[in-house]
Amino acid sequence: MTQEELDALLEGEEKTQDDVISSEEKEEIYPPPADDKHKVVAQLDEVTKESEEKASEVLEIISSISEDVETLTQGFKEVLDVLKHEKEIFEKLYKKFPNIKLFSDEVEKLTQEIEKIKNLLNVSEEMEERLFNALEIMQYQDIHRQKIERVINIMRALIKYMNKLFEGKVADEERVKSAEYIHGDNDEIVSDEDIEKLLKQFGV
Repeated sequence: MTQEELDALLEGEEKTQDDVISSEEKEEIYPPPADDKHKVVAQLDEVTKESEEKASEVLEIISSISEDVETLTQGFKEVLDVLKHEKEIFEKLYKKFPNIKLFSDEVEKLTQEIEKIKNLLNVSEEMEERLFNALEIMQYQDIHRQKIERVINIMRALIKYMNKLFEGKVADEERVKSAEYIHGDNDEIVSDEDIEKLLKQFGV
């Protein structure tokens, strides 16, 4: 098979794939029906409401964890102060009685414990900082909610404007029915039934 034949074959396959469109894909081309399921503003209102509720829940959880971490931090500081005080006592005893091994052992043990508490205190303080950063990030959610609400307000304003723009002085039920055929038109005039079918295709 030559390159030209191969190219022709591939082009033929591409055209075949492009030509084959499922019924679902065809339906997606048209606008959705204007029913409760497809009301855009209502859906956006739902999103902002649910988003705000979930954000409040997350903020409460973060706030609760932050309080617990703050309690741990305070506890570590208190323990650290006690250990430092005990170490000072044993250091004085060791200086006065250098031959007593117990004092030197206690100083070394307390030094190790103090380092452990310091490390835990650092971790606790880092957790507090990360939680604070998380709270700052959550503020962006509120900004996004405000942006969506702004879009909703603009859409509502446009709807009111369009309704006002196309508003007539005569009520629809009082209007004379449009003529299906006017002198000069050809025989292929579109009837009200055809128009209704067309509108249904567009989901109106």
